Amino acid sequence: MQMSLALLNKRRFAPIFATQFLGAVNDNLFKFAMVILVVYNIYDDPDTETQFSALATGIFILPFFLFSAVSGQLADNNDKARIVRIVKTAEIVIALTGALGLILQSIPLMLLALFALGVQSTFFGPIKYAILPQQLEKDEVLGGTGLVEAGTYVAILLGTILGGVIINELGAEWASAIVVTIALIGWYAGRQVLPAPPQKDPEPVDYNILRATKRVIGDIMHVPRLRHTIICISFFWTIAAVLTILFPPLVKNVLTSDPIVASLFLGVFSVGIAVGSILINRLLKGQVSARFSPFSVILMGGFVLILYFVALSWEGSPDETLFNLGTFIMLDNAWLVLGVLFGVAVAGGMFVVPLYAFLTTTVDLSMTARAIAANNVVNSGCMVLGSVIALILSNFITVTELLLVVVAMCATSAWLAFILHRETKHPLPQAAQ
Repeated sequence: MQMSLALLNKRRFAPIFATQFLGAVNDNLFKFAMVILVVYNIYDDPDTETQFSALATGIFILPFFLFSAVSGQLADNNDKARIVRIVKTAEIVIALTGALGLILQSIPLMLLALFALGVQSTFFGPIKYAILPQQLEKDEVLGGTGLVEAGTYVAILLGTILGGVIINELGAEWASAIVVTIALIGWYAGRQVLPAPPQKDPEPVDYNILRATKRVIGDIMHVPRLRHTIICISFFWTIAAVLTILFPPLVKNVLTSDPIVASLFLGVFSVGIAVGSILINRLLKGQVSARFSPFSVILMGGFVLILYFVALSWEGSPDETLFNLGTFIMLDNAWLVLGVLFGVAVAGGMFVVPLYAFLTTTVDLSMTARAIAANNVVNSGCMVLGSVIALILSNFITVTELLLVVVAMCATSAWLAFILHRETKHPLPQAAQ
């Protein structure tokens, strides 16, 4: 751990870490501030609020599905540092657009900025992993990857909390100013990233989205265990997408609590995933294996089922006002809710982290960005599908009943993880790597 943390003082790692950290903070700060603004200040209907939360999640994820194949090619065939500088410059323009949307409370403008943030994240995503083998020594790559993962979860937590607190306590003007400021700092950090030229002779980039997507998926998913790994990861993020869609309307309309409590929910979820990541690494002792994944996702589904029953029996605010954070945590079942939510996230982290490790250690280094891109395409497609399903089902069932849908998804994910575990018990043939 000390060796890993020492990388934060190295010019070959610190700028890329800072750039991805600030980008993740800004994405989540803007997205959550927007959702809270709309759910608590613009709309006043539970069904509409759930639908908007689903729509916002789908719009942010859609670019990963559309453009990941192109972004993976660009990252493998160009200087990654140059792409970082272009992406972070674009983020300043996007932040200004989103800031204007927040101030004017313009839903179309906010959704446009959210889609654009998804686009710039799509082109940055493969780089933050693929650049590490070029910038770090061989024995530093695992530690650097762990720091990037941990930094992402901390950034999600920080952005989520800031988004809820700032929009609720200080207003849209302050939220707008902070989004633009973080974008400017991220632009400066991105300019410090060291050159990272392609590791092979550059190939022509196919900008045909459909053809490029088909090719990058075909290049990676022809190996059955890689295919099943990506499918398992995608199922997890579909479940996570549905849960994050449910949190704001669940907190407001079922738990009758204010935006700070909604921020707390997403914060606890992020911390729980990080804890699960550490716990599974200790259990596996550094071995890349999916043997705990089926149990982990079954445990995750069990915690979601408990959350359903707690929400079903929840007694709302007696005077129709929303509980603030101080009042909420004094309620009899509040700590049970937070504990169950933490359990959901810990089990989720235990499930997904070994799968990422298997994916990134199986493919050749020259294909790392495209492997991540293929994973992002399938992940995002499933997450958009999950958002659409949540959007449709919200017309027929309550937000509490949607938790039962998540339980069913966990059961399916456990079956897929068991199949993967059976396949990964034996070494991968060298020709297939």
